[in-house]
Amino acid sequence: MPLSVSAPLSTDDISLLDAFHKSCKKSILQMVANAQSGHPGGSLSSLSFLSLLYTQRIVQTGETVIVSHGHISPAVYSVLAECGYIPKKEVINTFRRNNSIFEGHITRHVPGVWFGTGPLGVGVSASAGFAWSQKNSFLPNGQKKRVFALMGDGETQEGQVYEMAHFASKEHLSNLLLFVDANAVQLTGSIADTMPINIPAFFLSAGWNVLEVNGHSFEEMWDALQKSETENEKPTVIIGHTIMGYGVSLMEETGRHNKSDWHGKAPTKEFVEKICTEELLVSAEEETLLENFRKTKVLWTPETKEEKDIFLRGISEKIDIGDPFVYSAETFTDCRTAYGKALLDIAKRNSHVIASTADVGGSVMTKFVAEALPHQHIEYGIAEQNMVSVSGALSLTGLVPFCSTFGAFLSSRAKDQARVNDINECNTKMVATHCGLSVGEDGPTHQAIDDMGSFLGMFHTGILEPADPNHCDRIIRYISKTYGNFYVRMGRHKIPVLTKQNGDVFFGADYQYSLGRCDLLRSGTEITLIAMGATVHEAVKARENCKNPEKIEIIVASSLKEFDDTVKISIQKTHKVLTVEDHNTRSGLGACMARYILQNGIPVHTFKMRGVEHYELSGKPEELYKNAGIDAEGIQKILEKML
Repeated sequence: MPLSVSAPLSTDDISLLDAFHKSCKKSILQMVANAQSGHPGGSLSSLSFLSLLYTQRIVQTGETVIVSHGHISPAVYSVLAECGYIPKKEVINTFRRNNSIFEGHITRHVPGVWFGTGPLGVGVSASAGFAWSQKNSFLPNGQKKRVFALMGDGETQEGQVYEMAHFASKEHLSNLLLFVDANAVQLTGSIADTMPINIPAFFLSAGWNVLEVNGHSFEEMWDALQKSETENEKPTVIIGHTIMGYGVSLMEETGRHNKSDWHGKAPTKEFVEKICTEELLVSAEEETLLENFRKTKVLWTPETKEEKDIFLRGISEKIDIGDPFVYSAETFTDCRTAYGKALLDIAKRNSHVIASTADVGGSVMTKFVAEALPHQHIEYGIAEQNMVSVSGALSLTGLVPFCSTFGAFLSSRAKDQARVNDINECNTKMVATHCGLSVGEDGPTHQAIDDMGSFLGMFHTGILEPADPNHCDRIIRYISKTYGNFYVRMGRHKIPVLTKQNGDVFFGADYQYSLGRCDLLRSGTEITLIAMGATVHEAVKARENCKNPEKIEIIVASSLKEFDDTVKISIQKTHKVLTVEDHNTRSGLGACMARYILQNGIPVHTFKMRGVEHYELSGKPEELYKNAGIDAEGIQKILEKML
């Protein structure tokens, strides 16, 4: 077996590949037949390259492999099983079954899977993230390992692939090799009929090294791998012309006619039994060859998800967050500036903290890192989807990525990508500015008033909002050392620093943030006013203007999903609640507080919500706050009715 692609394939290598390929085909058919569910067509057309890649390289190097078209999980699982990484019988018997880790789309729960994929386009961005990390991090042996990615040809229709391709070219990711399974078929039918695309021309226009081969010829693919090793500037794409259902006569016949019959159709068990005895019978000699391969050639063993996660969490816990900045009571600034300055301070102390943005660094304030530490800053251009997926991958290599853009874009355009990061339990820090009516004159397309709701249903993503610059500084330092995905939102306009009643800074030098912490800003006896973000300052002014301010208790909430006992104790005392937010109440603080109260059985006599109830037009933030009734005057009116 060649230790590098510089050596040619030997006769023994070809014999091993033929046996390996045949045995994997058999496993694929048995998997989908037992489950009566799955995608055999693309699994079989991609299998030739996967067989070559793993038997000749990955089992020795442990280099990263990302399979973007995650529905070819039967191919991936069959290869991992044939290498001895996962139990073959269990895979075949439990594929797509309840409580099995061998899901319909590949998942990180399976040893040997670096990144779980499903929605097309996400995986190729993840592969660019792994490649960026490899290229910009020195490995112990001084070698730059490569990253291998696979995708289907129909997947190139996804806009995220366009974003990734230009990013990989801009960053000179010559260590990234992408194999396109060009079987000319997608779910609906042929690519030519569904949505034709000139794949070689596309990658050439993006600045890639483009190679075309017979995707079922081990020799041609190996030769292409050899050529790609000499490329030092460009990422390489190998376009492998393949046949859907390759290697199984009946399936291959429809594939040769560019029909999608076997894209997501499972064969009967009777059909599989017949094929396995007539076409895919593995001889005793081939079994011996495979057994010797597993004993003598498989030198690398993948970590389990649990082992990887322990390592990654350990990195987060060791981050030096420094000492917090304290903005004086006289300071009048925006949270985004506090974010940028805190991020720079953290990045200076930790070389593995990475800042990034999508063409708005001067607005989201990642510019501070870009100017002072350019090697720790990534500019993605107007490509939010790629930014979030690359960041997810970076986080699984041990880097701590902060990715920032406007809330309207991060929560909508990149929601799918954030969701996949959530499923993969990544460590991505999404910080959005220009949220809510605070955006002002930009109008409703940019006024993110539903952004928190985009992340509300995600199980591994926290949702936070600071109430002033000091609060923001503490929250940013907290999420940098706390493993997990976070979405932190903040407005654009400047706001005052919150103070205690004696005028001292409320979030002072000794303040330590913890997830779900709620802070008692003003004590009261009859109404619990819970506010988030910039509306907290409006709530303070409203209380001061009321006839009986001592009756109004103000609590600063910071997390949309978690609330500590400060809220519970206050409501049990007052039994009257008013929530205020610069967000839609249907998926914001109001709705989440109502859920919290009901789940905890807290008796409430009056419950009111004040937030953004419809789209506003352009205007200054203070004007829009007034229109929505979330300014001091509007809050005061509702408080007086509740007293």
